[in-house]
Amino acid sequence: MTASSGQRAATNTAAEYPALWPVATRWDDNDHYGHVNNVTYYSYFDTAVNGWLMHTTGVDIRTLPAIGVVAETSCTYHRELSFPDSLQVGLSVEKLGTKSIVYSLALFRESGGDELQLAATGRFVHVYVDSTTRRPVPIPAEIEAAARTLVIPG
Repeated sequence: MTASSGQRAATNTAAEYPALWPVATRWDDNDHYGHVNNVTYYSYFDTAVNGWLMHTTGVDIRTLPAIGVVAETSCTYHRELSFPDSLQVGLSVEKLGTKSIVYSLALFRESGGDELQLAATGRFVHVYVDSTTRRPVPIPAEIEAAARTLVIPG
């Protein structure tokens, strides 16, 4: 990620993220070239953000009157992944608005011991909409409180 794209500079260590969420690669994540297909990285990001939100809030976010829909996403690839790699997704919040959250994410491969190798960095924007009308609404209080713990000053 580059500053010119409006994103925070890519971080290189898991310690720079307030939360880590485990994600396992699956057999069918590999493509014909023998590595995890590029689109699958987005699935890892989506799984981590929503899994972390549900775990942290204790709420099934699918039942809230407002839901987060993805308005923007991006990924920069730093290292190849392949099944059966074990992964950790670093989560932070770049911007917490009244109706949207901009997540800054990093995908790390566990390489034995406590070492995590940076595989990808990404950006993920949730805009909150009414679950019925799909019109933008304020972020639900439970989500806002959880997201606030991921905000990195500056």
